[in-house]
Amino acid sequence: MSLPLILGFLWLVTANLAAMLPSRSHQERAVPVLIALGIPLLGWLTWASGPLWGLMFLLGGASALRWPLVWLWHRPR
Repeated sequence: MSLPLILGFLWLVTANLAAMLPSRSHQERAVPVLIALGIPLLGWLTWASGPLWGLMFLLGGASALRWPLVWLWHRPR
């Protein structure tokens, strides 16, 4: 297993653990850090392992961090 895949799985576990935190203040601090680390990691993972793995991790990350996506979707309206 390649290093980008291992780091991607660790990022997904961390994102899911942050989503399960009971306090919103912890989540509000964790989400920008996860996004800032996740975007370059997603690019590296896609480049090293192919677009199928990149798409799977994109969907997994969007599932774990769905509330920022919902907020961004509703904000322009």
